Amino acid sequence: MQSFPQAHPLFDGIAEADLRTLVACLDGGARAYEKGEYMLHADDPCAWVGIVCMGSAHVVQEDFWGNRSLLARLGPDDIFGEAFACAGVASLPVGVVAAERCSVRLLRADKLCAPCSNACPGHTRLMQNLLVLLAHKNVTLTRKIAHLTRRGTREKVLSYLSEQARLAGCAQFDIPFTRQELADYLSVDRSALSAVLCALRDEGTLRFRRNHFHLLRPDERP
Repeated sequence: MQSFPQAHPLFDGIAEADLRTLVACLDGGARAYEKGEYMLHADDPCAWVGIVCMGSAHVVQEDFWGNRSLLARLGPDDIFGEAFACAGVASLPVGVVAAERCSVRLLRADKLCAPCSNACPGHTRLMQNLLVLLAHKNVTLTRKIAHLTRRGTREKVLSYLSEQARLAGCAQFDIPFTRQELADYLSVDRSALSAVLCALRDEGTLRFRRNHFHLLRPDERP
């Protein structure tokens, strides 16, 4: 099991001696999860904030009939549950499920998101770091909203792939999703997604193999 993630951005700038005190105050233990296992369920109390130490997980939202929307992918060092804990939400509106075997470190939400009654040294810096992480996550959410507000499946796919190319700094890149996961992320039907990808390939806009994509400019098309 992974040790406490002391190098995590949440603890940036906190002296080692102060961090030991914080760890004793915050630490909720480490846990391992198998692929498909839920770390947190919708309607669970907002008691924990998690840091992914190894593997990956998905933040999902499911309706009454079990239809799933994939809200975000979490990789090593990503944090989850912090926004709901800081907002004082009584129960979670989303679930977190392991996308592969992974391990996480849990932090006590009541200690992380409120002034510490023990006056732990470093807690002020911790709160500042948490604010920065929340801001970064808000930027990521804004990017996703930009994809979802596109009118059709083709436009959503092109918006997402264009952003991935920009983030990679290259026309060739890998995406972190399977076809079903990408469909869930973009809130489109999987068959419609596959049809759009094939159409874009046939017209020479892109090439792909599994999760590897190569976007083509007009002068590169056959």
